[in-house]
Amino acid sequence: MRLTERNQKETGREYALRMLKDNIISLDLIPGTMISENELSAELNLSRTPVREALIELSKVKIVEIYPQKGSAVAFVDYELVEEARFMREVLENAVVELACKMASRQDIERLRENVRLQEFYMENRSPERLLELDNEFHKMLFHITSKDQVYHLMDSITIHFDRIRSMSLSAVKELKTISDHKEIVEAISSKDGAAAQMLMEKHLSRYKFDEEALRKKYPGYFK
Repeated sequence: MRLTERNQKETGREYALRMLKDNIISLDLIPGTMISENELSAELNLSRTPVREALIELSKVKIVEIYPQKGSAVAFVDYELVEEARFMREVLENAVVELACKMASRQDIERLRENVRLQEFYMENRSPERLLELDNEFHKMLFHITSKDQVYHLMDSITIHFDRIRSMSLSAVKELKTISDHKEIVEAISSKDGAAAQMLMEKHLSRYKFDEEALRKKYPGYFK
C-alpha cells in the first residue's frame, strides 16, 4: 500500500478509510486482494477498531467484501455498480454544470483552464496519479463554483466503483478523451451554453462504456 501522512484533525477511522479508498482506486490494492486487519493496523499505526470500522464502511458500498472468520477482500470490478455510480454522478454533475454556466466568473473559468493545462502537462509526462488528482480537482471546482461543496463531498464518498474504472482508464486507454472533454466543457461554461455543457458532461461520464474492451484486455483478472 502507498501511505500518506495522517491529517492533523483526521480520526483513525477517517485515516484508515482514506488510505483504503486511495489504494483501491489507484489499484495498489488490486481486486481480489485479501486485507488483514492486523497487518493494516500495524501499517497505519492504528488499533484494529478504526480499521475494522473503515472496512465495514467500505463493505456497505460493496467495494470490500467481508468474510466472517476469514478476513476481507477488495471486490472485483462489477459493471452494474460502476453504472450505478456513474448514474449518480451524471444526475448531479449535469445539474451543476448547467448552474456553472450561470454562476462562473472569469476567474473561475481561468482556474478551470489552468487545471486543464496542467492535465495536458502531466499527460505528456505520463503521470497517471497526478492526472487523476487533477481530474478530481476539475470536477470539485465545478461544485465549488456553484456553492455545492457538501454535495460533492457526499457524491465523492460513494462513487468509488466509478473512480476505480477512471484510474484504470488512465493506464489502459491509448486515445484518452478526458482532457479534450474537459476543454469543451470549460468552453461551454465560458459561452454560458447550459445545454451544450450538459451534453458534454453526459458524454464525458459515459466514456467508460467505450473503454470497457481496453480495460478488460489490460486487466483480465480484475472483473467479476
